[in-house]
Amino acid sequence: MRIALLGASGQVGFELRRALAPLGEVVLPDRTECDLSDRGALRRGLMQLAPDAIVNAAAYTGVDDAETHREVAFRINGEAPGVIGEAARETGAFVVHYSTDYVFSGDRDRAYREEDPTSPLNVYGESKRLGEVRLAESGAAFYLFRTAWVISPRGRNFLQTILRLAAERDRLQVVSDQLGAPTSAALIADVTAHALHQRLSGRGSAEADGIYHLTASGSASWFEVARYIVETACGLGFDLRLAAEAIEPIRAAEYGQAALRPSNSRLDTTRLTSQFGLTTPDWRDGIHWALEQLR
Repeated sequence: MRIALLGASGQVGFELRRALAPLGEVVLPDRTECDLSDRGALRRGLMQLAPDAIVNAAAYTGVDDAETHREVAFRINGEAPGVIGEAARETGAFVVHYSTDYVFSGDRDRAYREEDPTSPLNVYGESKRLGEVRLAESGAAFYLFRTAWVISPRGRNFLQTILRLAAERDRLQVVSDQLGAPTSAALIADVTAHALHQRLSGRGSAEADGIYHLTASGSASWFEVARYIVETACGLGFDLRLAAEAIEPIRAAEYGQAALRPSNSRLDTTRLTSQFGLTTPDWRDGIHWALEQLR
């Protein structure tokens, strides 16, 4: 099997390099070969590679920056998935793509299901939702995994930010009125490899293609997650100035970010676990994994 992995240098992409390796040859085209901001170049690059599967872990991820860089966010997050899908349809490749909890408004009082209506609050969410639509319209066979609150020992993410601030400060305020499940990049990669292997080995039916929600189990607020990170890091011997008790709750409206975020980012993973025979671990396990990697 030949798998083209886009975005291999990112948080999820790095873990996918490991997780996909047992499935076959993993090809890592760089931006000069597959530029997601250039429709023609992206199409030509994928057609030349002629892979059996395309896993797209590349995205424009600057949520606040997208508010002022709408055009590039929509090219990469919105239009590129459609180009990937069209190339895959013509070459017979299977597509794996990733989306986000930000396609939802966050106003429901339960975890979001795949079929729930979307209503993004910000440009990033709008661009990712367009990417979902364009991929579905392309006619390609695909799995689309919506995930949320990605953490990793690499790159820029909430865990890394909290560790940095905890080493610099003795007090910190963190948003307490947004709920979700921190989800490790390793979990996303491992589930992807499991699902893709089932599909391409013939054990998975084409009837199961489509959208799945993929997050860790459980939920917490950013404030609760920050306290857990600091408590756990201190227990593992990290040298931090900040004590968990010195982290204070603050409302999102007081924090003043450029882009609105959903207050409820919980995603229902029932379809994923039942279709692929999986149980996703508690979000705390992902925190432990990332901290152990950093220790």
